[in-house]
Amino acid sequence: MKVVITGGAGFIGRKLAQRILAQGELTGPSGEREAVTELVLFDAVAPPDEELADARVRAVTGDIADAALVAKVIDAQTNSVFHLAAVVSAGAEAEFELGYQVNLDGTRNVLEAAKAANGAPRVVFASSLAVYGGEVPDTVVDETPITPETSYGAQKVIGEFLITDFSRKGYIDGRAMRLPTIVVRPGKPNKAASGFASGIIREPLNGVDMVCPVTAESRMAIMSPRTVVECFIHMHELDSARLGASRAILLSGFSVSMGDAAAAVQAVDTNRTRGRITFEVDPHIQAIVDGWPKTTSSAKAGALGFPSDSNIADVISAYIEDELD
Repeated sequence: MKVVITGGAGFIGRKLAQRILAQGELTGPSGEREAVTELVLFDAVAPPDEELADARVRAVTGDIADAALVAKVIDAQTNSVFHLAAVVSAGAEAEFELGYQVNLDGTRNVLEAAKAANGAPRVVFASSLAVYGGEVPDTVVDETPITPETSYGAQKVIGEFLITDFSRKGYIDGRAMRLPTIVVRPGKPNKAASGFASGIIREPLNGVDMVCPVTAESRMAIMSPRTVVECFIHMHELDSARLGASRAILLSGFSVSMGDAAAAVQAVDTNRTRGRITFEVDPHIQAIVDGWPKTTSSAKAGALGFPSDSNIADVISAYIEDELD
């Protein structure tokens, strides 16, 4: 079977690709487990060369807003699509047109290409907690209303509705997951407003000083890279009839304050020289973070068997093991 990952050169896309290749099979159009014979990493940038060592992997570099190119990548033989490509939150807010070209037009291109494929391909869409806004409760639950207050959030909501509608018509077998902030992301900071949540762990453990732009008391809902990859696999394998009328589901993240994250970094038993962590509030970022949920709790995700994390110490240990050691 052929699998496409949009945003496949990104951190989560590459982690997901490695997981699929190691597993070697996914549920195919037959409803049975089938061998993955081709895995396409589609992104605006090329993946590292080591990601192409497996003969099953092929990289395509291009613009997801290019409908003709997307139709070539997601062709008639495509059985599954993991749609991760996006302009991240702050980037979509700062560049309005670009955000809609990638996050809305790009998603529509993916769905139209999947619709033209043979059968009804499984499409797993990465949504976001940005779909919530306004007077958000500290704990977002399944019943919390969708009220986005950013362009990124609006684009993700529209993507969820498109996934549900294309599935209702039988064009695709779509599913969408609202992801908490993923911590820890390796590499350099991106334009996501939540980037400091990874930086407060990543930078000190790499010997770099970190200035956190929110207060130590600021809390947010997070999920580890290991767990989010398992959630993508679980969502793909799930019988979509169990999702109900809406194909979108909230994932459960756990709550951590930036002060607790900083303390956990200092408590790690390591011989690494750690950078210093200081707190200097950026009012703009603080205002954004204050509007986010402090944690998420989905009874539906729990009942459907989705995994979740429980504490920041385990997340930090996994980052050290996966990215540093």
